[in-house]
Amino acid sequence: MEHAPAWLTNSLIYLAAAVIAVPLSRAIGLGSILGYLAAGIVIGPWGFGLVTNVEDILHFAEFGVVLMLFLIGLELEPRRLWSLRRPIFGWGSAQVLGCAALLFAAAMIAGAPWRIALVAALGLALSSTAIALQVLGERNLLPTSSGRAGFSILLFQDVAAIPILALLPLLGGTRDTDAGGDGGFEALWIVGVIGGIILGGRLALRPVLRWIAKSRTPEIFTAAALLLVVAIAALMQMIGLSMALGAFLAGVLLAESEYKRELETDLEPFKGLLLGLFFIAVGMSIDFGVLARSPGWMALIVVLLLALKCAVIWGIAKPMGIPLAERPVFTLLLAQGGEFAFVVFQAAAGAKVFSAQTASLLIGAVAVSMLLTPLLLLAVDRYLLPRFADGERRLPELSEPQAAPVIIAGFGRYGQIVGRMLNSEGIASTVLDHDADMVEAARSFGYKVHYGDATRLDLLRTAGAETARVLVVAVDDKEQSLRIVDLARENFPQLELVARARDVPHWNALRDRGVMRVQRELFESSLRSGRTVLELLGQTPHQARQHAMRFRRHNLALFEKMYPEHRDRARMIAVVKEGRQQFEEQMARERAENEARRKRGDERMPGWDETMH
Repeated sequence: MEHAPAWLTNSLIYLAAAVIAVPLSRAIGLGSILGYLAAGIVIGPWGFGLVTNVEDILHFAEFGVVLMLFLIGLELEPRRLWSLRRPIFGWGSAQVLGCAALLFAAAMIAGAPWRIALVAALGLALSSTAIALQVLGERNLLPTSSGRAGFSILLFQDVAAIPILALLPLLGGTRDTDAGGDGGFEALWIVGVIGGIILGGRLALRPVLRWIAKSRTPEIFTAAALLLVVAIAALMQMIGLSMALGAFLAGVLLAESEYKRELETDLEPFKGLLLGLFFIAVGMSIDFGVLARSPGWMALIVVLLLALKCAVIWGIAKPMGIPLAERPVFTLLLAQGGEFAFVVFQAAAGAKVFSAQTASLLIGAVAVSMLLTPLLLLAVDRYLLPRFADGERRLPELSEPQAAPVIIAGFGRYGQIVGRMLNSEGIASTVLDHDADMVEAARSFGYKVHYGDATRLDLLRTAGAETARVLVVAVDDKEQSLRIVDLARENFPQLELVARARDVPHWNALRDRGVMRVQRELFESSLRSGRTVLELLGQTPHQARQHAMRFRRHNLALFEKMYPEHRDRARMIAVVKEGRQQFEEQMARERAENEARRKRGDERMPGWDETMH
């Protein structure tokens, strides 16, 4: 009988372990990540020994983290990423340097040589991007202040890992002295590659994707998406930079592409499978032999790692503006060790900064901290979060299917007016809001409001989006508003969308998505205030109303004229100035004509004919 090839046998083992362990883990409330880690322990060298080539699997599985960063980059337009520069480099550097300083001091007190203490501190200061972002995504925390802050710090850590790796040959004394003169060339080469990626992403990627899409072959577009990520990851690896950072950069460059959603849909299944494989590989990499030989040192390193990092991260959480109820999860997710520490410590052993045994001990401590994190999160959820909730407790989410013709997402000051108006006409609506305080306040006044996040597809289905006629997007947050619109247009094409726009960029982004019924939230009320000011200055109510109506028509027409140019700032500004000048000249002519009529004794009011017709 012929034996199956090794890759087929291993695939069977990985898939079977995941299919059995993850549902069991979720069923008993431990979450999917712990299920993957447990599966890795069971099939790894210290379990049943079904798989032994752990290091090769770990390198391959890291591609799951690469895909995750690419997909996150797709959600961040360059302008939004630029707005995060301060938390990325400010708070990110505060977290890494603060954690590294405390860990370095602890290692020195324990008697470690300064080189070992420094490399260990820098490696342990990094956090697990895979686990942190997976948990934030599962809990829908990425749009929150803690999610944005955590993502910024994790992104800085990807950048910080590069100089940490560059430092190792200097500390280990293995640097090739003949290569010293090539440092400047290497730096230029790195800058050139990154510049090439940015320029290529701007000029070449979109036309290439458009050409591939014209073939109308879905599997080729999927292959092209994978090729893009693999090629950029390989290029970044070749020049010694983070693959995940390169993939993230590529995602950001395509964030404004018309193929953004298609790329996300094609790559999401691969990301999920490879991330699961990554967690399995982490479970397999835990060296229980080192744990058995040095249990005291292992326990001490893990406890100090978690305790010192928690102290630093909790300390910076308040000045970062993270709400008290979100700080425990934010702190714990960044306190664990990270997958990049595996690379740092293996490279440190190769550069002879410390021994292979020390590297195994540190790698084991990082893996154990990653294993403990899901368990600690369960404890935080059960025992700590209720004390920190401070009124932000979660209510039961909408679970009963609804069938109203109108869905209102967001029941703040804007959504309430829409809901009350529909209610006064006897029109049923399903109202969703993710703010527990708002839901309870509305219920106390007798309104039927359901607790739930409308950015979730399953909740929209439960709210009756497949049969409803109209979806009113009235949420406060612009990013959430756009996600709801994207979900609705992709999954419920029959829905008519009525949206609230907070400002001009939001209005343009909604129009880009084909939403034609958009109202700027302060426009009409501002017009009313303008009419009141004109009346106070001596105009009659009729005159003030006519001026306001003319201004309203002009402003709406100007917006329609501006919209095709909104991506070209210079051109858009020119259109605005031209439109404003034309309107002012028109109004000046009308004032002159009215003054001339007044002198002739013509008592007709401005705009009288316009009103009659």
